Amino acid sequence: MSPTETGRHFWRDIRVQLPFLAWLVVLWMLLWSQFTVLAFLSGLVVAVFVTRVFRLPTVELSGRINVWYAAILVVQFLFAVLQGALAVTVQVFDFRRQPGAAIIAVPLKYADDLMMTHVSVVSSLVPGSLVVEADRDRQVLYLHVIGVRSLADVEKQREGVLRWERRVVRALGAPEQYRALKADERAARAASAGGSVGSAGGAKKGGAR
Repeated sequence: MSPTETGRHFWRDIRVQLPFLAWLVVLWMLLWSQFTVLAFLSGLVVAVFVTRVFRLPTVELSGRINVWYAAILVVQFLFAVLQGALAVTVQVFDFRRQPGAAIIAVPLKYADDLMMTHVSVVSSLVPGSLVVEADRDRQVLYLHVIGVRSLADVEKQREGVLRWERRVVRALGAPEQYRALKADERAARAASAGGSVGSAGGAKKGGAR
């Protein structure tokens, strides 16, 4: 490959991965809790270094961004961070009992590699939970969570991660992922409506007796 072709290939990769690089810079600033010019520049250097030196495959983004759902996702994430921080603080200073902890497995429904990364990052940045392993083949995330004392608490934590997955799919998921989510939501509403009709019908028959 000639130097000219190498340069073209480099800039093509940078252009394709520009949104991914921007996301890495944002994560870097969030992890350091610094939103300064120095944090931005250092994050940009780290992002370029990681994507170029380790020669990861070019990340193909979904090509779909819903601005409305993305804005909602950001607001929900910030609220979850605040809520999680308060909950962890209460658990730490509650000397009457120790906060329970557990490792839970969460099978994702709509995830590809990129979606698993988004869900993992969001789940780990919310205080009280941390992704400790990701099974790429089976699309399963394993999280260490605190504040778990019963099976009901485990299911609540698992549903919370799946809720983040649905939110990310609405905002950034590929068209086929979004269509699959909408189809599941319609099926759930139809099943709920059918159950309500069945319950009402049973109540009427019981009253007629």
